[in-house]
Amino acid sequence: MIILITGASHTGKTFLAQKFLEKFHYPYLSIDHLKMGLIRSGNTTLTPEDDAKLTDYLWPIAREMIKTAIENDQNLIIEGCYIPYDWRKDFSEDYSSSIMFICLAFTDSYIDKHFNDIVQHASDIESRLDESGFSKEFMKEENERFRELFYATGENVVLIDGDYEKTLDDLVKI
Repeated sequence: MIILITGASHTGKTFLAQKFLEKFHYPYLSIDHLKMGLIRSGNTTLTPEDDAKLTDYLWPIAREMIKTAIENDQNLIIEGCYIPYDWRKDFSEDYSSSIMFICLAFTDSYIDKHFNDIVQHASDIESRLDESGFSKEFMKEENERFRELFYATGENVVLIDGDYEKTLDDLVKI
């Protein structure tokens, strides 16, 4: 089983991956770690701010890792925001039947009510770089973009609108 987790920034992708790791003891790959390894090693001239280009650069690597894990009947958790909205086009049914896909997004009302809490807990699992430009408006735009793009391709998006912990705990019970 491959557990593929994406979503807007700060929605808890890494936190959810950690919950799955603790439950199933599957190996785990953060696409952000892959990104920073490639950037810091000098294997790319891209920077952490090159989001669209990073998706084009990182997704083929993650995609082929997923295929390799499935072909070898291995389990893997992969999380990150660099998963394209049309990711399914890269997998035949033989592959996609082994992938559990989760996309997380906040509703605007959740962001309005909990923005300060979201920012306060942003580095609970991983340290974040400078977020001085991070705003409630940016967060709403990014979550809307994830909802629209993934909905447009027929994907289910887990909307976080109420009890955050319960929403994520319910996903791990699957």
